[in-house]
Amino acid sequence: MARAALHCAAWAERWFPDAYVFAVLGVVVVAVAALAFGATPQATVTAFGDGFWSLIPFTMQMVFVVIGGYVVATAPVVARLIEALARVPRSGRGAICFVALVSMLSSLLSWGFSLVFGGLLARALGRREDLDMDYRAAGAAAYLGLGAVWAMGLSSSAAQLQANPASMPPGLVEITGVLPFTKTILLWQSLLLTTVLILVSLAVCWWTAPRGESARRAREFTTVDASATPALPPRTRPGEWLEYSPLLTVLLSLLAFGWLAREFASKPAVSAIASLNTYNFLFLAVGLLLHWRPRSFLDAVTRAVPSTTGVLIQFPLYGGIAMMLTAAAGDGGQTLAHRLSSAFVQVASADTFAVVMGAYSAVLGFFVPSGGGKWIIEAPYVMQAANELKVHLGWAVQVYNAAEALPNLVNPFWMLPLLGVLGLKARDIVGFTFMQLLVHIPLVLGLLWLLGLTLPYEPPAMP
Repeated sequence: MARAALHCAAWAERWFPDAYVFAVLGVVVVAVAALAFGATPQATVTAFGDGFWSLIPFTMQMVFVVIGGYVVATAPVVARLIEALARVPRSGRGAICFVALVSMLSSLLSWGFSLVFGGLLARALGRREDLDMDYRAAGAAAYLGLGAVWAMGLSSSAAQLQANPASMPPGLVEITGVLPFTKTILLWQSLLLTTVLILVSLAVCWWTAPRGESARRAREFTTVDASATPALPPRTRPGEWLEYSPLLTVLLSLLAFGWLAREFASKPAVSAIASLNTYNFLFLAVGLLLHWRPRSFLDAVTRAVPSTTGVLIQFPLYGGIAMMLTAAAGDGGQTLAHRLSSAFVQVASADTFAVVMGAYSAVLGFFVPSGGGKWIIEAPYVMQAANELKVHLGWAVQVYNAAEALPNLVNPFWMLPLLGVLGLKARDIVGFTFMQLLVHIPLVLGLLWLLGLTLPYEPPAMP
């Protein structure tokens, strides 16, 4: 199966277009469908144009999730922490499981941080000549945060969006209301599911890690001696003094942490961190302080920005898709979102909703590799269907979160930042992540169905 996965990855790298092409195809398909069901050309283009810029706040919030995670992960003090952590494992298989555990736990705080931190930890372990560690398996383990549990934590785009009505696209809040974290990622059912996924993923890492002559070392793929966090270049002119002095960092940190202290003192911690603005502000403030000198902080931000290209160029298209789904009315005044929700109601029941929605979301996730963007597309009709079938709305969000991570295990799109750190190609690690996928599919869908039976329906709570 691993050999078959490597062949599939090589085929995908050769024939699959960029994710932007899939986003544009999504726009075209939805526009054609709206016209086919009776929407006028004027209504269709108006909905697309009105929705194109509707997600600008959410787009920038997602950009700063990536930047904040990268800035913290590449701070000098964190680099020293990584070197200390790399001395902990005593065996190759133990090292791979250690990388997987660190990656998955850190992804619950920030998937952007998890990718970079996990990659740097795998590189540091790759420098240890005493470890019989397969570098490919370690790279796959570093990806498990994004490939297994990231959407079950604080960086879940769907949970964050549903908890922030100001960030939601027009029309969605009327369907779902506001869903605080206590109704989504902090449900005991969600915490249990996350724990099971972590434990099972670690077991798969242990049993699939090559050993002995089969293990391929890091030096076969990349030069791991070089640090992924370049040293700060020396100051060359007097005008750069403030860039290399901690003075501005100290003054700005006093303001930033003063505001954060007031925010967490005036609200419950769960409510405060549920705000995407507060969440991103916290990571930027910590990153600024850890880098200490403005020049180091700015260099880290510069290295992080290329990873945000997909979010910046694709999210406006997702906003246009969401508006065409919810605002371009066709025959009988029905929108595409209404028609799709009706189809869900006909296909699924209250008992089977989790399995049907989970399988559908996982398949769509391979073609629309964006947690937040794909939720914006799906939410209007799947949540309407959840209302009609009397399914717990918060659990519907968690069904999406758990299933949305499945295609990430074999989709090269989100691997790119990690692969850049590791010096690997997608084909090098996807054989191992494919083995995880084979185990996760029945496990995730089964637990989503079983745990969903324990949650009663609650009507939407309007802001």
